[in-house]
Amino acid sequence: MARTKEFDPDAALQSALELFWRRGYEATSMADLVEHLGIGRASIYATFGNKHELYLKAMDRYSEGRDPALLAELSQPGPALPAVRALVRRFASEAASPEDRLTGCLITNTAAELAPHDPAAARRVEISWDRIETPLHSALVRAQAQGELPEDRDPRALARMLLVLLQGVRIVGKASSDPARVRDAAEQALALLD
Repeated sequence: MARTKEFDPDAALQSALELFWRRGYEATSMADLVEHLGIGRASIYATFGNKHELYLKAMDRYSEGRDPALLAELSQPGPALPAVRALVRRFASEAASPEDRLTGCLITNTAAELAPHDPAAARRVEISWDRIETPLHSALVRAQAQGELPEDRDPRALARMLLVLLQGVRIVGKASSDPARVRDAAEQALALLD
């Protein structure tokens, strides 16, 4: 007779995500996961696979919660540039906030820690970045069509520049205790949209 799970896999995945987000992949051991999740090693392996598979599932969970909201934010009807500006300023504000500063962004953290040598993690990072760049590009194309963005600007190049800025803001915000550093950079980038 098969035993029933004595834990909620969804809650366990969320808890693993939070631990990986706070500590990183390499600094989180299976023993840490067993202790943090409060479930046995065998149950973790049976439900999620090995540590790497669990990490990839945690990345997917993180992206599922964040990426659609960004698309909705940038695809609202009406003027597009205010939404782009609000998004950039929100990223800068989050990166500079004491609560978010120490954890940063799981995708950005993964890009720095694992992507150079982990193809599965790198693929998820690229997918997440595409989910930022694509709606930014669409919003900037819309802004240009509505006369908000000068005709001589390249919406694709601007979207890529903003993506790189947003990722850099996450890294610098995590490492720097000076919130003006990320806010000033964000405002300078936004000046390019005028």
